[in-house]
Amino acid sequence: MSLRNYLDKIRPNFDEGGKLHAFRSLYEGFESFLYVPNTTAKNGVNIHDSFDSKRMMIMVVIALCPALLFGMYNVGYQNYALAGMLDQATFWNKFWFGFLAVLPRLIVSYVVGLAIEFTVAQWKHEEIQEGYLVSGFIIPLIVPATCPLWILAVAVAFSVIFAKEIFGGTGMNFLNVALITRAFIFFAYPSVISGDSVWVVDHTICGLGANLDGMTAATALGTASTTAAAPAFTMDMVWGFIPGSVGETSVIAIALGALLLLYTGIASWKTMLSVFIGGIAMAVVYNQWGPDNAMAAMPWYEHICVGGFCFGAVFMATDPVTSARTECGKWIYGLLIGAMAITIRVMNPGYPEGMMLAILLMNCFAPLIDYCVVQKNVNRRASRLVKK
Repeated sequence: MSLRNYLDKIRPNFDEGGKLHAFRSLYEGFESFLYVPNTTAKNGVNIHDSFDSKRMMIMVVIALCPALLFGMYNVGYQNYALAGMLDQATFWNKFWFGFLAVLPRLIVSYVVGLAIEFTVAQWKHEEIQEGYLVSGFIIPLIVPATCPLWILAVAVAFSVIFAKEIFGGTGMNFLNVALITRAFIFFAYPSVISGDSVWVVDHTICGLGANLDGMTAATALGTASTTAAAPAFTMDMVWGFIPGSVGETSVIAIALGALLLLYTGIASWKTMLSVFIGGIAMAVVYNQWGPDNAMAAMPWYEHICVGGFCFGAVFMATDPVTSARTECGKWIYGLLIGAMAITIRVMNPGYPEGMMLAILLMNCFAPLIDYCVVQKNVNRRASRLVKK
């Protein structure tokens, strides 16, 4: 109650005419974060329900925590593994090393993104929306821990402005903001997010870790795209003890988040399941009748476990703003994402990861899929009336 009373006491300073009225949006955003708002409203053409989006976003962040925590540990694990010091390093040595490597990227993601959100909200005299709460958390998880902070800041600014605010803010965007950040880095600074030497932090941090001069470590997909043979499948690909983006390596950690999203009803099980079905089916097809390359030779279960397939299927394909919303459309949307992701991997040797482009492509087609499904139902009902 003391916090509630304090917020009520200082509120006049932020109202119109108050000495801090320029920061009204900041005050309202902080107040809304701490307390459930008295009313909830529909915001944006791509939001179709009146619900407390803040609580939903916080639940998604909680679901992302296993992937984040394991990712931090794996960042340290990879550094010590390449240095041949696994036996000398404790669990906490590895975790704190990864924590110190990932935390600055998480801070940059939120500081840059929220600063733009606050500025735009104040300029438009609107409340700050909660949409970036999840995007800001996901962005550090889908880029390497070696991504320079200034590049991450530029990419975040670009995605928030040109993929979200320019369309009207939360609920108006038709492209996934986090994926646009990754796409910007990939196309503007390809050496930062591709290649065989960028996935493992190669220097000490606050006395933790080891300097890895001249040592490289490729991801499983990177190895398959540059060699004639696919890497052998191991359980490390399931547990996540492989090089990769921070939050995308552990199938187990991602599965824990998926269970929470499905239990709470936040994510659509139809979309999630159909992505896996589409990906598995296409991987089997290419494995039997595909081109003669390492990607096509990979078994379906290895395709699912490596790269960002699981993370994309669970946390980004199911984005309620940018995905299909009709029940039939969710199946079509998910199947096409899974099939397209594997197709890009197999057919494009220059881009071994296909999940990002597959989801962004289907983001563009989601409204058309919903339109076709709805129109088909309308025509079916109209034909019934004619027959009667």
